[in-house]
Amino acid sequence: MLIHKELINKIKDYFDLNLYETKVWLALLGKGMASAGEIAEISGVPRSRTYDVLESLEKKGFAIVRLGKPVRYIGIKPKIVLEKLKNNIKKDAENKIKDLSNIKEKNEFIELEKLYKGGISPVKREDLSASLKGKSNITSYLRDILQNANKEVIICTNAEEIKSKFKLFEQTFNLLSKSGIKIRIALYGDEKAIKELSKKFKIKIKKIDIDTKFFIIDRKEILFYLSKSSTNDDTAIWLNSEFFIQAFISMFERAFKNK
Repeated sequence: MLIHKELINKIKDYFDLNLYETKVWLALLGKGMASAGEIAEISGVPRSRTYDVLESLEKKGFAIVRLGKPVRYIGIKPKIVLEKLKNNIKKDAENKIKDLSNIKEKNEFIELEKLYKGGISPVKREDLSASLKGKSNITSYLRDILQNANKEVIICTNAEEIKSKFKLFEQTFNLLSKSGIKIRIALYGDEKAIKELSKKFKIKIKKIDIDTKFFIIDRKEILFYLSKSSTNDDTAIWLNSEFFIQAFISMFERAFKNK
């Protein structure tokens, strides 16, 4: 059975297998059921290694052993393997999130916080400006600055952006509302979608004709995107400058008055 090298390499990467494991699994799938000797002949893997490889695939859930003599192996259906891997990754991620959450209670993390807040030359927030790259990084930072607002948040973006991060904004708006933080939102986009968002968030939202994306916290901090569309290559700028921020607030206020 001839299998293209390109397919072997892709399957190897997709399913996180080594080269021999990939060849043996593909040979099993093609044969249906086979002995170790047959698999060695079909796959091109040395017979002395085939037994170890088959045992490894069995442990990982890619193959099962047929009871009886001679011993034969059966390749597990790719769809079943894929679902198993997805579940394993999900479980690992959940465990990792749980472990990371627990770090906050550990002495080492408390020491990290002390080091950040009271180092030899502590960073003053008002002296900072930063470029944030990557959708995930920007979203994480946005969540942090929004949820740490003391008086007011101003949001000017598009309806699609809010819909794509609905859970983030729903949780954040609930926290801010409970703390008595003023929330002002202006969105560009489909009027029907904006009305639906307003109803879901229970917040008055203004429709505007300016397609831009910026977030202002307490009229002291601003995070604004450098592109309209949201992609994994997003870039945003965060800075503290009341003089600079005032220009954005003026634009926001004019947009509100025009509607």
